[in-house]
Amino acid sequence: MTDEIEWWAGLDWASEKHHVCVLGRTGQMIGECDVPHGGAGLTALSDWLIQRTGGRPQQIAVAIEVPRGPVVEALLERGFQVYAINPKQLDRFRDRFTVAGAKDDSRDAHVLGDSLRTDRQAFRRLAADDPVIIELREWSRMAEDLQQERNRLANRVREQLWRYYPQALQLTDDLAADWFLALWHQAPTPAKAAKLRKTTLERVLQAHRIRRLDATAALRMLREKPLTVAAGATEAATAHIRILAARIRLVNGQLKLVHHKLDELCAKLQQAMERAPGQASEQRDVAILRSLPGIGRINLATLLAEAWEPLRRRDYHALRALSGVAPVTRRSGKSCIVIRRLACNKRLERAVYHWARVATQHDPLSRQRYAQLRRRGRSHGRALRTVGDRLLSVACTLLQRQIFFDPDHSVDKVEQGAAAA
Repeated sequence: MTDEIEWWAGLDWASEKHHVCVLGRTGQMIGECDVPHGGAGLTALSDWLIQRTGGRPQQIAVAIEVPRGPVVEALLERGFQVYAINPKQLDRFRDRFTVAGAKDDSRDAHVLGDSLRTDRQAFRRLAADDPVIIELREWSRMAEDLQQERNRLANRVREQLWRYYPQALQLTDDLAADWFLALWHQAPTPAKAAKLRKTTLERVLQAHRIRRLDATAALRMLREKPLTVAAGATEAATAHIRILAARIRLVNGQLKLVHHKLDELCAKLQQAMERAPGQASEQRDVAILRSLPGIGRINLATLLAEAWEPLRRRDYHALRALSGVAPVTRRSGKSCIVIRRLACNKRLERAVYHWARVATQHDPLSRQRYAQLRRRGRSHGRALRTVGDRLLSVACTLLQRQIFFDPDHSVDKVEQGAAAA
């Protein structure tokens, strides 16, 4: 289909209106226009492209700076070939047309269209995402936003406790936990802690299934000598924490809902893949990824949401570049510098980092590899990136062979499993 392209269009998108420029096979300008953002505007854009070129949507390639969104979805729905490019790459292509640094919507649209015409290999072909993947991506990002909000609220609770009640900080590091808020509600001040009964504290711990903390030890911590604070400081801090606690309980409830939804969507995606024609005898991708050590619910959802296409292609090199574990080499003459890759998907980068961190705790080979790198003087972050790089390679290999992860790492077993599959 890509060989049938007859016209190239560049689309400079914006929040209110989009500018589009259409070029012919030799680069001549065919037309350009502005369309407002909205259902009617995007429909008019598709109709204008077909009318102006006189061709079919499959013969028109459109370049844009974003990989997803309503503009991309509207064009894909009509059958256009849509290609995405990083804005930083577009900035380099712009230097071909002006060395003065001039920039405007019309110029950017022309640069996009002409660059796609001459350097299509620098662009990424887009395709419509699976509906489950779109939903999973949104819920995964909501989980991250809620977790960040939870951490912010917990830090504010910590600050208020430090003002008048530092002995409560000895109980746990997770000040946003439901059991800690319930315990604080029973003893919000040192004066209340002095009158708190051991049986009341035991009921709170038992209700939340907290076994790592003994009621006697917790009561002893809370009854340590309190701070001497100004009059009204304790009342002000407790009022602040009371407001924060209500918000934390809401966030905790929403996090539980989001985690349940992530599990549901991953299971739904796995079931959809199992029902795919010609795939009944093969292990499913989601189940294979879930079998890897250290993957977890959040990391699995992030991998599927942010790197679905590379995972489907088993593209190890794209995955390591997107997740930031592939280093960047700068070589010139006798100089050769290897630095960390900063241009990557930050959500995917964090997911692979935590995946590698947990894998070093549960996978002997990952733990051994991490220890070797640390002995060689590598930093904690670099060692984990190397472990994550290996895990991505293992994941792609398992997906290609359609077999589950073998904790024994036996080559013979892997080959036997591949032959059986």
